[in-house]
Amino acid sequence: MQKPPQSIDFALKETSPKIGAGAVTGDKLSSTYDLVEQMQYLYVRVVKAKDLPGKDVTGGCDPYVEVKLGNYKGVTKHFEKKNNPEWNQVFAFSKERIQASVLEVYVKDKDVVADDLIGRALFDLNEIPKRIPPDSPLAPQWYRLEDRKGDKAKGELMLAVWMGTQADEAFPEAWHSDAASVGPDAVASIRSKVYLSPKLWYVRVNVIEAQDLVPNDKSRFPEVFVKAMLGNQALRTRISQSKTINPMWNEDLMFVVAEPFEEPLVLSVEDRVGGNKDETLGKCVIPLHIVQRRLDHRPVNSRWLNLEKHVIVDGEKKEIKFASRIHLRICLEGGYHVLDESTHYSSDLRPTAKQLWRPSIGILELGILSAHGLMPMKTKDGRGTTDAYCVAKYGQKWIRTRTIVDNFMPRWNEQYTWEVFDTCTVITVGVFDNGHVHGGAGGARDARIGKVRIRLSTLEADRVYTHSYPLLVLHPSGVKKTGEIQLALRFTCSSLINMLHMYSHPLLPKMHYIHPLSVIQLDVLRHQAMQIVSTRLSRAEPPLRKEVVEYMLDVDSHMWSMRRSKANFFRIMGVLSGLIAVGKWFDQICNWRNPLTTILIRHPPHMDTRLSHADAAHPDELDEEFDTFPTSRPSDIVRMRYDRLRSIAGRVQTVIGDLATQGERFQSLLSWRDPRATTLFVTFCLIAALVLYVTPFQVVALLAGIYVLRHPRFRHKLPSTPLNFFRRLPARSDSML
Repeated sequence: MQKPPQSIDFALKETSPKIGAGAVTGDKLSSTYDLVEQMQYLYVRVVKAKDLPGKDVTGGCDPYVEVKLGNYKGVTKHFEKKNNPEWNQVFAFSKERIQASVLEVYVKDKDVVADDLIGRALFDLNEIPKRIPPDSPLAPQWYRLEDRKGDKAKGELMLAVWMGTQADEAFPEAWHSDAASVGPDAVASIRSKVYLSPKLWYVRVNVIEAQDLVPNDKSRFPEVFVKAMLGNQALRTRISQSKTINPMWNEDLMFVVAEPFEEPLVLSVEDRVGGNKDETLGKCVIPLHIVQRRLDHRPVNSRWLNLEKHVIVDGEKKEIKFASRIHLRICLEGGYHVLDESTHYSSDLRPTAKQLWRPSIGILELGILSAHGLMPMKTKDGRGTTDAYCVAKYGQKWIRTRTIVDNFMPRWNEQYTWEVFDTCTVITVGVFDNGHVHGGAGGARDARIGKVRIRLSTLEADRVYTHSYPLLVLHPSGVKKTGEIQLALRFTCSSLINMLHMYSHPLLPKMHYIHPLSVIQLDVLRHQAMQIVSTRLSRAEPPLRKEVVEYMLDVDSHMWSMRRSKANFFRIMGVLSGLIAVGKWFDQICNWRNPLTTILIRHPPHMDTRLSHADAAHPDELDEEFDTFPTSRPSDIVRMRYDRLRSIAGRVQTVIGDLATQGERFQSLLSWRDPRATTLFVTFCLIAALVLYVTPFQVVALLAGIYVLRHPRFRHKLPSTPLNFFRRLPARSDSML
């Protein structure tokens, strides 16, 4: 099916920014910070003051420092009644906006009516030294304060003043002159920052059995199950089939937990005594730091734990120990990769345990240059404004650029680096509007402007990619372009052999194939992992807010969408269009009107209840099937059925997307989308052609038959090398909104 050409407004554009990559210059910066345009800054580090004179009747002062350069003015926090204050604050003034020739630094005493001048220091911009990392930081010096007439005043101020670039170590913590309207309390929310995702583990709780339970009502057979709580995660086993005081389950419960372990695992044995009434027969609390860590599939030792029970005696809560016991196997699974992203856009596939990591195969460098054409995201003083910042996520490392205040064409020019362990991964870059610059209310949210995904396997090694990517956001009224972001990207390979060998490895760690988790389990665990990551990062300072993390992790990617389903259907049609065209051509050439019928004698087909799922249908499903059209059921039932339909359709949508992905991987084999994979495939085809040319067909058929029918002892649970290679091929799922 021929796809209409993409609107040029939504297309990728190649750009030629003035970056250092590939340029021959004498500047050290061009080799260490070469994916961004150099931006010159005047840095002022205000360290401390001493021997300041008293300005009020008590002989004390409330000092603060004001750094002024032309129309731009930065102010430190003030101290009360302190003659030897320490600030250690950095101010950065963009050189391209400097219109003055003198830097003025004032020390003032805060007063109710008017602030008094304690003293000042002046600097001629032409005499300020230039510093380029990795030069050592400029040592601050003591400067004698002078009054407005230039005469010496009492007190000294320790300062460091230098010209530098955004590569300077002081850049992330500095107060920037383009954020002059931001108050001191909100400065932290606009700074650049690097975050690390918490280390995630799967916790496997194998509930085996319990012994010597003491039900409250001994006249009935107990219906016992085990409920497990870990933080806000709650799971339960089925009701034991053996309705005795020694029930058995042998059932696995899986949780996600993050280091450091803050919550214990709480297990309670419950007896179902009524429709919605459960009685607790015993409880135990297990701190996770004492739980065994498993790196492979070898079984862990089981443990008997005592259950504690609380009873009310004379109105007081008393604890009865050793009422009964529970038999468990508990371990922290280090051999799995805890999925916290959408499967199609994973940026990390390594197992939890660091001992199982393979060596890195390269370095990914990202230069976040600028954005232009951004839309107004909020209103301030009756006009539209945007306070934009970028977030990039790859592996466990998240970066956040500084916020450029009130600018539709922000220039960040910040560069970041990640280690690469697998090229079959995706880096995600999102642009957001900071809703907390001017002291946004507690309910304020950072609005999404758009995001970009780039698959590393589609990048050539050592090449610098400079493109302008459209920022697209889906609204109820349709897709909208909210601007463009300009990025520079370079993947540097450190070991070509390791990188090519990676194509023969399974995508996920071995435990995912030796002890696979079900699709439903993975969905639930992924949701829990996303919630843990977003909660932890939102507690950082400045916080990476929950709505930002969820948008970057595609938390709603599994939800049903007619649009996505149609898109996946057309992806399949696009893959099959070649086969359909060949089929039509063959049908025209050879119009076979009398197809052969089978001569094999078989039983006639009959109604299969299992195939129809009629033997396990829920009464509500049957009621829905016999409902009239349009429906005659109450609105609450219709709403419940609609939500159920969305849940089922979401899984169908995922399967359709997976089918389309497999087809697109076939197409990418010869399209050179992943140049390394296509090179390997073409080389293999050439070698296979030579082998088949010199080897008789009978020998090839014999060897193939022996391999396919080999004994299970010679089979392996891990996927084969061709299957691993195929799963690493890129698909167009990265380009889906």
